[in-house]
Amino acid sequence: MKHMIFGESHGPAIGVVLEDVPPGLALDLEAVEREMARRAPGRDSLSTPRKEADQVEILSGLFEGKTCGTPLCAVIRNTDTRSKDYQPDLPRPGHADYAGHVRYDGCNDYRGGGHFSGRLTAPLVFAGAVAKQLLAERGVYVGAHIRSICGIEDQPFDGLHEDRALFEALAAKPFPTLSDEAGAQMQDAIRRAREDRDSIGGSIECCATGLPAGLGSPDYGRNVEGIVSQHLFAVPAVKAIAFGAGFHFASMRGSEANDPLYVEQGRVLTRTNHTGGVNGGITNGMPIWFTVAIRPTPSIAQPQETVSLSSCESATLTVKGRHDPCIVHRAVPVVEAACALAMCEILEI
Repeated sequence: MKHMIFGESHGPAIGVVLEDVPPGLALDLEAVEREMARRAPGRDSLSTPRKEADQVEILSGLFEGKTCGTPLCAVIRNTDTRSKDYQPDLPRPGHADYAGHVRYDGCNDYRGGGHFSGRLTAPLVFAGAVAKQLLAERGVYVGAHIRSICGIEDQPFDGLHEDRALFEALAAKPFPTLSDEAGAQMQDAIRRAREDRDSIGGSIECCATGLPAGLGSPDYGRNVEGIVSQHLFAVPAVKAIAFGAGFHFASMRGSEANDPLYVEQGRVLTRTNHTGGVNGGITNGMPIWFTVAIRPTPSIAQPQETVSLSSCESATLTVKGRHDPCIVHRAVPVVEAACALAMCEILEI
């Protein structure tokens, strides 16, 4: 199953085309709506005041409630744009404005970031919602939570005992942390950043359970960690990914880092999951477990150094518009969606 996302942040609509969707999936549209609502903007004081209903309109590939096997096309109308806030001559630091200008010979849509905008994660969430339903038929489930925001840490996953019930409980939370106390502290930090006309970043921890051992390859193209990373780095704000213990491996001994093997009811398991469910690019039967770093929102209402594209001289820019002081909580369903699509690729769905 392949997907292609189209549209721009301030264009008439954004959307996605999914090819090679297995026929006969009875698509639960209410479940799709719940996923879309988790990411939607304008829900509370912690996110951008831009209000988008994010109603999905399916144009093709669905008949009498079931997928046809033909391309599944969905669009989401943009209804609350304010393009006058954006200046084509002054690229915003931290955004893809300058890189996109060079890559596309100045023809890129600069309004709201155009095709580079986090707005384009809405159709990704739809694609992920379809992928989640395909995975559930095979007993595979994906879930995530906010691991940290601005140095404030939530309780971590252990990569062994996470299950569908926990994932559903997290998805039902407007601010998905395991510790409500840590969540409250994170929300206070977001509000302070907004008051300072600044933004903050954080990290998201994600798990996929139910995959059998033996999937993937050590080679380029079928390496499990490579497949997951490619899907996650398509999310605009993701700047790093670590599997299992990740960078902590650098300070561990082998006796600490290795995952001891044992047999339970005829199945080979590990007592820890420091490797994040992958050895040699191949699944080992334990949960796929990773953490991604989410950068602070680049659009901040403080003066910043930039350049004038027309005069090729240094300039100063104060970004206007409606922006999130922190996108981490809204990015949780996006990370889940990217992970679900990666799991479909690994399973060759």
